[in-house]
Amino acid sequence: MTNGINGFHHTGILTRDLDDLERRYASFGFTLSPRSRHLLSAGPGEPPVPGCTANHCALFGDSYIELLGIVDDTAPDPWRTRAIAAEYQGFRLLNLDTTDADAADELLRTAGLQTSGVLDLEREVDTENGARTMRARAVHVDPRSTPESYLGLAQHLTREYVHQPRYLDHKNGARGIGAVLIVAATADFAAIVDRYAQLAGRRPDREGPRTVLEIGSARLEFVDATEAEQVLPGEPAPAASYLAAMTIRVEDPARARAIVENGGTATHPTADGFFVSARDAGGAGLFFTG
Repeated sequence: MTNGINGFHHTGILTRDLDDLERRYASFGFTLSPRSRHLLSAGPGEPPVPGCTANHCALFGDSYIELLGIVDDTAPDPWRTRAIAAEYQGFRLLNLDTTDADAADELLRTAGLQTSGVLDLEREVDTENGARTMRARAVHVDPRSTPESYLGLAQHLTREYVHQPRYLDHKNGARGIGAVLIVAATADFAAIVDRYAQLAGRRPDREGPRTVLEIGSARLEFVDATEAEQVLPGEPAPAASYLAAMTIRVEDPARARAIVENGGTATHPTADGFFVSARDAGGAGLFFTG
C-alpha cells in the first residue's frame, strides 16, 4: 500500500444507454454482475437515498470496471451524475482503493485538493444467500481541480458482496485492470502528473511517450495530448484532458481476441495483444494484454 492507497478500486464508464453498454461488454466476453440501483449520500453524515443511476460490473477480485448508467431522470441525483453525462459520456471515473476513507480524505486535502468529505454509498445486490446490501465509503475530488477525470478514493465495507466468486470467471480470461491511460493537455500535463505523484509519494518514470506512475498496485500512464497519436492512433479526443484507455490483463490474448471479434467488434493488433477502439467500447479504449 502506498500512502494509504492499495491500487485501483474501480474505473467507471458512464452512459445513458445502459442496456447497450451491457450488451457490448458481454459480447467482449466479460461476465457482468446483475443490474443494481444505487442509494447515495448527498453529504457527509447524510443517509443514502435512491438515486438516478444503476450499474453492472466486470469484477476481478481486487478491482472492477463499472458500467454506470443513468436509468431514471426523475430520481434524485446527489452525486451530480447527470451533469457529468451532459459534458460527455464515456470513460469518466477513476477510483483508487483505500482501507480508510477518512485517512484518504486527509491525504487528498493535504495534497491541496478540495473534496466532498466522506460519503456513504449503498446498493442491494443478489448473493447466493439472498439479497444483501453492499456498503462503501467514498471521497470525491472537486472535478474543477482534476480536468482529466472524476477522481475519488473508495473503501469497501462489504467487499464479499461485490467480488462474489461466481462473477470472477470471464470467458475472455480477464484477470484485472493492468493500467489506466490518461491523456493530458500540454498546459496541464505537469500539474496532472504531479497531483498523482503526490498521492503516490514518489516520482514517475518515463517509458517512451508515456510517463508512468505506480500507486500501490495501480499503474497510471500519462501521455501529452501532442503525443497521443503515437499511443492511440485515430482515437477520439472527447476533451483537452481525459481518461483514454484501460489495459485489461487476460490469460490468453489470442483467445480473448477471437471472442471479441466473434462478438462482432473489430480489433487492432498490438505488440503484446490487441486493442478495441473507444468508439466500440463505450468511450474507453481497451488494450488486452497477457
